[in-house]
Amino acid sequence: MRIPLSWLREFAEVPAGATAEDVMAELVKVGFEEEDVHRPTDALQGPIVVGQVLSLVKEPQSNGKTINWCQVRVVPEGQEQKLTGKGIDPSGVQGIICGAHNFVEGDKVVVTLPGAVLPGNFQISARKTYGHLSAGMIASVRELGIGEDHDGILVLSRMGLDPEVGTDAMELLGLYDQAAEINVTPDRGYAFSIRGVAREYAHATGTTFTDPAAKVQVPAELSGGYGVKLNDDAPIYGKPGCDRFVARTVRGVDATRPTPPWMVSRLRLAGIRSISLPVDISNYVMLELGQPTHCYDLDKLSGDIVVRRAAAGEKITTLDDKERTLDAEDLLITDDSGAIGIAGVMGGAATEVGDSTSNILVEAAHFDEVSISRSRRRHKLPSEASKRFERGVDWQVAGVAAQRVVDLLVELAGGTADTTGTDVGTAPDTVTIELPAGFAAARIGIDFTEEQIVTSLEDLGAAVVKNDGGWTVTAPSWRHDLETKEDLSEEIARLVGYDKIPATLPVAPPGRGLTRVQQQRRRLIQALADAGLTEVLSYPFVSKAANDTFGVAEEGAARSAVKLANPISEEQGYLRTSILPGLIEVAKRNHSRGFRDLALFESGLVFLPGGTVGTASIPPLGAKPADDVLDALYDGVPAQPFHVAAVLTGHDSPAAAAHTPRVWDWADALDVARLAGDVLGVELVVTQGSHQAFHPGRAARLSLRSGEVVGYAGELHPKLLAAADMPARSVALELNADALFEAAPDVIVARHISPFPVATQDVALVVPADVPADDVLAALREGAGELLEDVALFDVYAGKGIEDGKKSLAFGLRFRAADRTLTADEASAARESAVALAAERFGAVQR
Repeated sequence: MRIPLSWLREFAEVPAGATAEDVMAELVKVGFEEEDVHRPTDALQGPIVVGQVLSLVKEPQSNGKTINWCQVRVVPEGQEQKLTGKGIDPSGVQGIICGAHNFVEGDKVVVTLPGAVLPGNFQISARKTYGHLSAGMIASVRELGIGEDHDGILVLSRMGLDPEVGTDAMELLGLYDQAAEINVTPDRGYAFSIRGVAREYAHATGTTFTDPAAKVQVPAELSGGYGVKLNDDAPIYGKPGCDRFVARTVRGVDATRPTPPWMVSRLRLAGIRSISLPVDISNYVMLELGQPTHCYDLDKLSGDIVVRRAAAGEKITTLDDKERTLDAEDLLITDDSGAIGIAGVMGGAATEVGDSTSNILVEAAHFDEVSISRSRRRHKLPSEASKRFERGVDWQVAGVAAQRVVDLLVELAGGTADTTGTDVGTAPDTVTIELPAGFAAARIGIDFTEEQIVTSLEDLGAAVVKNDGGWTVTAPSWRHDLETKEDLSEEIARLVGYDKIPATLPVAPPGRGLTRVQQQRRRLIQALADAGLTEVLSYPFVSKAANDTFGVAEEGAARSAVKLANPISEEQGYLRTSILPGLIEVAKRNHSRGFRDLALFESGLVFLPGGTVGTASIPPLGAKPADDVLDALYDGVPAQPFHVAAVLTGHDSPAAAAHTPRVWDWADALDVARLAGDVLGVELVVTQGSHQAFHPGRAARLSLRSGEVVGYAGELHPKLLAAADMPARSVALELNADALFEAAPDVIVARHISPFPVATQDVALVVPADVPADDVLAALREGAGELLEDVALFDVYAGKGIEDGKKSLAFGLRFRAADRTLTADEASAARESAVALAAERFGAVQR
């Protein structure tokens, strides 16, 4: 909302020297946000004066143009030129070249004298052109920065002005005024008016507020006016779309009269361009009182006005000359000819006020916020009127606004107001709120005095009545947001001052904190970051092909995914079923920018629909759905497990002197997966796996001891890497973190560290080539018994010295006892037991 300061001063005591910045600083105290300052003098500087064209000589030029060599008087005849400066003629008559042709001798115009600066830092000086010394410029509206009209010179008589020659044109046109722009939150629609902002400024400064609505003399009753019927047969949530409609008639207006410069200036500073006198008056009253109004050409109306819902498929041509197809929810203003306006949003072209209009019907109505908001969004038709209606307009001010428009049409357009009028509708119930005496103090943390509470609420315009336990408060008609005692407490705090609220930290209730799963998530993510991986975040939207590749292990297996109704692009039309597609895309983007050595990870949700997704219908808005409806909604939400994934490409470290970096391989992917399990206290079982996104022979399936598969790790498929233009042998992993969290113990107990030395022994076993190494390792662990502390595979060999179809697996075994130092015989016996079990199960033979 832009607030011209000259306008604000009419209703609030703003100091004469206050700037827009000063006004915004005061409004910040009562909860508004600063946006911008609009000050014409920041881009426009004088001397800019009223001049009168004494003579005009047309001189054709060789380039085909005809210029005017003008003599323009810029001081009253017989007076001295008091301005000095290079190019300013002391005689008071300036010679000026002008290329426009919409003025004649005797016209009074705006002259920018040498030394003036126009918007765009265009400096005016005396310069020789077309064979003359042109000392100044006769200005257009656009050149002054006060409009877009560039058809010709600004002739003051066409604005209804006849000022004295030499008058300061900037003051005449209101260019010394300035506007403060503030951000208005949706719950404070009353502040979309000078009336509302002036009241808030008075709250902030403790000065007097003069209500502009109180200055308008409104008839006690209206009757006998134009016929109006409110006929909403399909109210939204049972609330009529229109509950008040005021109509007033003004006859004999001259719609071609110019809008006064003071009004044009204020509208311009408020961000609204001048259109015509009737439209400008309507906009002016909307800005002043917050109540949108509309003017109809009375002679174009046929029959009574009926406010009703649209018929499906009904059409209307709006004031922007666009034909719109209406929805059955749209609230319309109609007459016998059909729709003549979308209520609260935009009027229709059929009854538009034009230059030939002489009789005007003024509308000031109160519309339901939901109806207006839906129509505005449905038709993508934002307007100043809808912006106010959808935030709530004061029901009581409609009659005042209509009268104000009537008064201005009579005063400025020469019309005559009918003594009759129309005012139909039913006033809404007043809102009363019980405010217990100590409630505001307990909620805000300040011991408010009774005077502070009562004064703050009365300053809002509320009626406050003392009762046994506190106060009964009747909210003012312009504050739709005040419904509960909490709302009143916030208003008291705002008006007493946010700076009065002590800065104290609340005491955390005992026994609270992060949940078990939250702690596990943080521990997992921190461990991966500590291990040197970089966390990234990618879009959860992927292509169908990506889901088909990564969503299921077997190529061609059934896979379902959630399809987006309004995707960013067709290539991102589905919710992800795996994190890896987005993570690979991040790695690919980094590679294209020269970053080749990467260790990236991401954690987040994947979306796995199963059964019915969604519900047959969407519950209506404005009311909480029943429990069974909510249950159906939750049942229709797809499963969203939390996954973690990593991609490693290039080398594990930068190259350096005496250091050769190592290429990431499948073992590193397994190490990251094992790290994830270790920090959660979960043992991952690694077996040979198969997944269509991974290399056929270099992929591991990751399972829990229960047999549940929780992920895959290994080298990505060569074809996939080639398609993504990524380094060969890049590796990746993905884990279902939720499954790990569920399998993790509540408390991870540290293993006892024995003070006795370890006994190490190695064994190499020859087994059939198709026997998984992990199965052999499991047999060794089982056979060695309780003395075995650890066993690890450190070499795999097949070739010379090994029979065809066989392979050699070398394991390192660590033995330790908790209560003694093991002898070599004890360690050897345990090793032999381990080898014996491997031989029994797989035919293993020691090398």
